[in-house]
Amino acid sequence: MLRGFLMLAAFFGFTGVALGAFAAHGLKSRLTPEYLAIFHTGVTYQLVHTLALLGVSLLATQMPGRLVTWAGASFAIGILLFSGSLYVLTMTGISKLGIITPFGGLAFLVGWFCLGLAAWRLS
Repeated sequence: MLRGFLMLAAFFGFTGVALGAFAAHGLKSRLTPEYLAIFHTGVTYQLVHTLALLGVSLLATQMPGRLVTWAGASFAIGILLFSGSLYVLTMTGISKLGIITPFGGLAFLVGWFCLGLAAWRLS
């Protein structure tokens, strides 16, 4: 799991920075201030949970187990659903995509819950 989570963290970190720069420079004149703020929310959550995924990948070497694996998987799924839906929503204007966003938020919560439960079970 270490290699997989580290590769995901690197990918999400790279794309998070690239998308943030793209929004700041390339989308500023193309999106409304409201949609630009929504896009930035996606970038913020992506980068925060990229760091969480990085932490989980390193933690997996010290605390291998299903809960840590589920936490990492949930963070990755959350980034895809939460941030991904916000990016697509702002670029296409299809507001119905907002229905997907809460599932990404739920995945983030599951990840944090699994991480907390893994910590609770430490002896």
